[in-house]
Amino acid sequence: MARVLVAEDDPLTLAGIEVLLANSNFQVVVTASTGVEAMDKLAAARPDLLVLDVEMPERSGLDVLRTLRSRGDQRPVVLLTGSIKDARVQEAMQLGVNGLVIKANAPRDLLLCLEAVAQGRRWFDQETLQRAMELVQSPTAAKRDPLQGLSDRERAIAALVQRGLRNKEVAAELGLTEGTVKVHLHKIFDKVNVRSRTELILLAKDQGD
Repeated sequence: MARVLVAEDDPLTLAGIEVLLANSNFQVVVTASTGVEAMDKLAAARPDLLVLDVEMPERSGLDVLRTLRSRGDQRPVVLLTGSIKDARVQEAMQLGVNGLVIKANAPRDLLLCLEAVAQGRRWFDQETLQRAMELVQSPTAAKRDPLQGLSDRERAIAALVQRGLRNKEVAAELGLTEGTVKVHLHKIFDKVNVRSRTELILLAKDQGD
């Protein structure tokens, strides 16, 4: 039986997921209501896979995914969302997300997604996947994502800087030294053609608009 961590800030949605998985091959071993709580509980819970709400307080599901991948943690991650911008779907796919389920369709799709992911396959809501693929294939796709050339770790650092964290805090979050963060940050500046943290934050915010 696969051990599952579920991070969802809406109590009714969380209860619904627990009921849905109650008689399945998936055991909910721990729940969280924020991204920070999910990260805090990860080591002790030792889940085989994670189901993360995209929009959560403190840290989003995408933030958690980004941090996991930057640390080399390749455990399967399924994102659960009411709606998601196409550019964010593209980023999630670049980070190696294993599945994406729309909340309105979760009673029908979540188990299908988890079963596919547990077998080593990827599963995405078809309409959302189609829009994301169209974005990837668009001639202007690179212009829409100014952070496209960054590595997983660099994306994680850029995301934390966008949230207002200082180098020391970024280092603690990602398990790096402060000096390493500074080196990565200068590489990020060069790659995205900015000169300061402020310009990087504005660039990242423009990407999310």
